[in-house]
This record gives sequence, structure tokens and C-alpha cells, in this order.
Amino acid sequence: MEVSTGSLGHGLAVANGMALAGRLDGRDYRVYVLLGDGELEEGMVWEGAMAAAHYHLDNLTAIVDHNHLQIDGRVEEVMSPEPVADKFRAFGWEVMTIDGHDFGQILDALERAREVKGKPTVIIAETIKGKGVSFMENQAGWHGKAPKPEEVEKALAELA
Repeated sequence: MEVSTGSLGHGLAVANGMALAGRLDGRDYRVYVLLGDGELEEGMVWEGAMAAAHYHLDNLTAIVDHNHLQIDGRVEEVMSPEPVADKFRAFGWEVMTIDGHDFGQILDALERAREVKGKPTVIIAETIKGKGVSFMENQAGWHGKAPKPEEVEKALAELA
């Protein structure tokens, strides 16, 4: 990981710069950026999406963790960015939607993204926040909150 950006929407702009630098330097690396669906409420994300398509950044792959939750609650209730896939398509991106808990689908989508030429790719990974831990699943309150030692034990037991 080169950069940790967080919820203000800077990640895609930083990734654009890295992808452009790779192109200018004649390098063949790929840039990956992970975005939360709550982060898609930030205008800077959509400016970055527009710029990435404008510059045909086919060495850029964005992955959206589409779990419908953010620190303030359900994304759709705070400020819905839906329809996410249609918006990225409208900005000129290749769009794939996958089950973000299926490693086969994740690996397949990443491989397919490498084959896309002339435009950036976004992988919308449908996920469940806290999947596999009964007291964390679909609970916005666990966003940025560390579990207590006994909760860690219970979570690890459920995930085993």
C-alpha cells in the first residue's frame, strides 16, 4: 500500500496521479484503489472518475466495497450515490459487479480488468460489513471501533 486516504475521497485522485506517472515513465505497472461506498458521496471521487476516463487510464482499477454502510449509518439514508454502476459507466469506465466475498470472482475480475484497454475499470464488490461475525454483521457502529478482547475471541471463534 502506497497511500492510505480514507473517507474524504482523495484515493481516486492519488491513484490517477500514480497511473498517469506510470504511463509517462513508460512503466507497465497497474494501480489499484479501494473505495468505500460511503466515500462515493464525495464530489472529488466523481471528478477523479471523470479524469481517469478522460485520460484513458487503463492501468487503473478501482474496487468499491459496496456494503451499504458508513460511519453515520446506511449509505442510502445519508446521501445515496446510487446507481453506482450506471454512474461509473456514464463517466466512461468498464464496470464489473461481483460478490466481494467470493475469492474466485475477485481474482477473475482482477484478471479481466487487466485486459481492458482504453479506459479504467471499476469492480463493484457487493459485500456484507462484518460478514461471519454475528454481532458485527451489517452494523454501522463497528465502523472504526475496535472490539474488546472478549469480542475478539468470540469473533475469531465464529470465523474459525
